Amino acid sequence: MLKTIVLIGMMGSGKTSVGKELAKKLNLEFVDIDHEIEKKYEKSVSEIFKINGEQFFRKIEENMSCKFIDGKPGVISLGGGGYINKKIRNKIKTNGISVWINPSLENIYHRINKSTNKRPLLDYKNLKKTIKEIYDVRKPIYKKADHIIKTKSDNKKIIVEKIIKKL
Repeated sequence: MLKTIVLIGMMGSGKTSVGKELAKKLNLEFVDIDHEIEKKYEKSVSEIFKINGEQFFRKIEENMSCKFIDGKPGVISLGGGGYINKKIRNKIKTNGISVWINPSLENIYHRINKSTNKRPLLDYKNLKKTIKEIYDVRKPIYKKADHIIKTKSDNKKIIVEKIIKKL
């Protein structure tokens, strides 16, 4: 790989677990942008949203993403809303290859529903509806990715093989 591979998609789509597996398979470094933000600010993404607001989070997400999307071979998992940011998209266009991991909304719902990691943009009382609303807004932008990986399986190895074939 000559560029940075950036995994994009909805929260709960498996970007982090697939990213780790892909990096391992390709013998590359893996970076999870949300994890890097949490490490730097010593707070969870939810806490940052709650204390500082979404606008503050999006700015630090932009700065952190642009720092890591440097064109060097590696695998990056971008937060679900990161690809919506035009500056981040442009940075990926210049220095990387974007891969949209696109499972069914039903799979996303089940993963998020069983997760202990509470996502700041979701209304858990109307979880399916909220996920669909966010997806409908983001889908046209996600479609701009260099590669789209539709997933029916939760098997990371199968998804990684699909990505490698596309690349």
